[in-house]
Amino acid sequence: MNVGFCGAHRTGKTTLAMEIARLTGRQFVRTRVSEIFAEHGLHAAQDMDFATRLKIQYRILEACEQDWMNATGDLVTDRTPVDFLAYTLGDVLGKTEVNQSEFEHYLERCFDLTNRFFGTLVIIQPGIPLEVAEGKAALNKAYIEHINSLVIGLCHDQRIHNRIINIRREVTDLDERIRLVAAAL
Repeated sequence: MNVGFCGAHRTGKTTLAMEIARLTGRQFVRTRVSEIFAEHGLHAAQDMDFATRLKIQYRILEACEQDWMNATGDLVTDRTPVDFLAYTLGDVLGKTEVNQSEFEHYLERCFDLTNRFFGTLVIIQPGIPLEVAEGKAALNKAYIEHINSLVIGLCHDQRIHNRIINIRREVTDLDERIRLVAAAL
């Protein structure tokens, strides 16, 4: 059974996912979000119109799908299509011009791939100290909370058929997080 970690950036998903993979003997598959942005001359923290956002999110989704398909055996990954969808939605404002049919296709693709590749989703909420890191998305607490809310809502959408493990925000100690996830798996 594949395990996907979901949540906003800077919540400790990668560190925790690597430890869970090590403990459970699953392959760890790191997502390549920053690399995909760079390959297309973009940066995760830059402003972009919705068409550009959707285009890069599709590239990320396609790269991850390929990486997950190439995994040997069960895997653990530090991001899922739920995350990608949350970041796409995070850029939508009331005046944002959105091609509705393209967006609907992307939305359904994200739900389909989440259900196809993952048995369990682990939501990691904000709580650990925020640190500046090269190539990462905006270090903005309000934006991180916005993405967190979107992730929680998407994980509880009726189109998601995965088991959900929610690590509460006050659980910030890595060993305690590992214990909770390992016990739930």
